[in-house]
Amino acid sequence: MSADDKVHQPDEDLVRSALGGDEGAFRDLLEKYKRRAYGVALGIVGDPDEAQDVVQDAFVKAYYKLSNFRFGANFYTWFYRILVNQAIDRWRKTSRSPTISFDETWVSGETSEPEAMVTPKTPEELARNRELAEGLTRAIAALPEYHRTVILLREVEGMAYEEIARVLDCSVGTVMSRLHYARAKLKEALKGFREG
Repeated sequence: MSADDKVHQPDEDLVRSALGGDEGAFRDLLEKYKRRAYGVALGIVGDPDEAQDVVQDAFVKAYYKLSNFRFGANFYTWFYRILVNQAIDRWRKTSRSPTISFDETWVSGETSEPEAMVTPKTPEELARNRELAEGLTRAIAALPEYHRTVILLREVEGMAYEEIARVLDCSVGTVMSRLHYARAKLKEALKGFREG
């Protein structure tokens, strides 16, 4: 079986193999999710080096806790809960405001940029899109950590409300409330871009 085929194996098969002693299977899980994990970690901690450390720590923790994984559950959700907790802990320790770069979170190609930001037609549009991205970056950085996390998991990662609730260990209602607040704050912060 080629390395590419292994990465496309169902997560549960890879977890079973890893639990059976196949270290390569866990590496395949790491390869499958490391870029997306980096985007989430960067969005929370705001520093590329710190984000790399968070991802590494989260995968190490996941490896040692793999026996706690419940088959039938979604590995992605299980792992992202570990990742988000690691990132939030790291952010709290460093007390830095995040400086998320949407260019970096979209590097995986697994999430899509707004269409206008993909193909600007004129230099003016390009400049406006850059200003919008910078404004959005600052607005997200200004959100409280729990609102920022929820907006990143929903809007950048595309996770369902139920998945976010499991990752953050809160109710779907709490997720919806935090998301509503975060969107309202972002809308307010970006009002000038819509009017200009």
